[in-house]
Amino acid sequence: MARLFRARRVSVTAGALAIAVGGSYMTLRDTSVSASDRGGGTALEALRRRITDPAAVVPSRASQESSLSAATSGNPLDILVIGGGATGCGVALDAATRGLRVGLVEREDFSSGTSSRSTKLIHGGVRYLEKAVFNLDYGQLKLVFHALLERKHVIDNAPHLCHALPCMTPCFGWFETVYYWVGLKMYDLVAGRHLLHLSRYYSAQESSELFPTLARKGNDRSLKGTVVYYDGQMNDSRVNVGLACTAALAGAAVLNHAEVVELLRENGKGRVIGARIRDNLSGKEFDSYAKVIVNAGGPFCDSVRKLADKDAKSMICPSSGVHIVLPDYYSPQGMGLIVPKTKDGRVVFMLPWLGRTVAGTTDSNTKITMLPEPREDEIEFILDAIRDYLNVKVRRMDVLSAWSGIRPLAMDPNAKNTESISRDHVVCEDFPGLVTITGGKWTTYRSMAEDAVDAAIKSGKLNPLNKCLTSNLCLVGGDGWDPAFFTVLAQEYVRMKNTQNGTLVRGVMDTAAAKHLSHSYGTMSQRVASIAQNENLGKRLAHGYPYLEAEVAYCARNEYCESAVDFIARRSRLAFLDTDAANYALPRVIELLAAEHNWDKSRQNEEMETAMKFLETFRSSKNAHFHDGWHT
Repeated sequence: MARLFRARRVSVTAGALAIAVGGSYMTLRDTSVSASDRGGGTALEALRRRITDPAAVVPSRASQESSLSAATSGNPLDILVIGGGATGCGVALDAATRGLRVGLVEREDFSSGTSSRSTKLIHGGVRYLEKAVFNLDYGQLKLVFHALLERKHVIDNAPHLCHALPCMTPCFGWFETVYYWVGLKMYDLVAGRHLLHLSRYYSAQESSELFPTLARKGNDRSLKGTVVYYDGQMNDSRVNVGLACTAALAGAAVLNHAEVVELLRENGKGRVIGARIRDNLSGKEFDSYAKVIVNAGGPFCDSVRKLADKDAKSMICPSSGVHIVLPDYYSPQGMGLIVPKTKDGRVVFMLPWLGRTVAGTTDSNTKITMLPEPREDEIEFILDAIRDYLNVKVRRMDVLSAWSGIRPLAMDPNAKNTESISRDHVVCEDFPGLVTITGGKWTTYRSMAEDAVDAAIKSGKLNPLNKCLTSNLCLVGGDGWDPAFFTVLAQEYVRMKNTQNGTLVRGVMDTAAAKHLSHSYGTMSQRVASIAQNENLGKRLAHGYPYLEAEVAYCARNEYCESAVDFIARRSRLAFLDTDAANYALPRVIELLAAEHNWDKSRQNEEMETAMKFLETFRSSKNAHFHDGWHT
């Protein structure tokens, strides 16, 4: 089997060697991508070889910054993207794969905002379909068609990070049963050939066997049955990081922890032609010029627009969504629960995710802030909503982590009234040279990016070498991956680890660790396993979780992991899964990153203080705490 997996990866290409050796800014304007090849074909295969090459290494952060600062007014980038969330990284990847010179800057870290705080669902929008039918709204129906197509693209392009998930809808009356069965069959029909699996009805007895903690009686009602349908689920921030790294391998200069402090205008007042950027790690400032700036700042896109015009009319209506994480026994491993209508009409779900149960969400107006925090009343609302549907005691003390995300609902700034607030995305150029893309949702990030690049090409009169290729382009680690890939890790690698007294111990690459590495890093997981084996970094970072010390080193070297929070929140998901475990892992994470980035003691102390403040925004002091002392 090992030979089978290795055979899928081709020999080193010249393009990959150029990245690994030179680390310099590279575009796709080389012999592997012909200007006449506008149909995809050869260009797509060249990209795949470059991204999947086993010797490919992303350019260093220093070389990426150098490439951005080298973009002068006389030799500008084609596109400079502001924002490193799903949409921003999607724009960078799309533009780079079209043969354009691209740069991207992100104030914090890739996926540090809304994109890491999502529902983790890749969905078409069952509620939109309901509105489309009852309101005879063709626009809502188009949204569902479009989202279901993009749902399939996301799953196919990152198969190691995404999968289909069955979701159970409980029915406590026969009318409900028929209503949901018909509605979800329509959802199947709309999905057409992009269908994941057919929905179906289960009796009350069958439902209890599939979902043991589902209550069959309560509040003077009894369960008649359930309807189960399928949507997609993902590890959101790792998909986002995969987008950034894939864009870097495709030739984009991506730089996290770099903030735009000023937009540069032609003759001081005219077209936007670049940006003044501050490296938040070093404090250094530099100018980077581009023919077009794409503003993909998510909830913060208005602050970018105000850099162009301080009187710019706001186009973001922020909405807060709170989620909580509970122990795995709240839900079975392979089945989610959707409560379509709570007491106040909101939808609440409970889904298995990375070995735990995530529940949410609220939907309420909020203020835009860098680190949104969940309110206790919102946490209690979620607990109260799922309490009516479970036969297990639902307790606040079971909450392992809680977080809040800001969804940037968009309104066209040129619209005459607020009725234009959209669940779809908005692309506009209300200042020459500054294209803004906002709104939408994770599921449709790829098509949002495509629309933004199309608008940028038109605005800057750019000359791409080929059309959009991202609908059929796997992210790094996804091409050649198979659900059985973990068996290669389990059979061919061991976890060498140092004990507390310094003794070197040989441990097995057990199934849990092998599956975790395979699903987190895809085909790149062999690199992580190799570090665990050859550098004695096979110890787990926290008891009960499969995260290995080797991952910290790998992410620092290959995924632009520049801080402790970058790792515990976005490269791994410890902060989102269990704040107590994340707190336990922090000292070792900082120690490993210090070795990779040459941090002094002062920087290590600063990292600890910043990470502890970050964890407190997850209500860490009020969440479940365990002091068993066993982390091996």
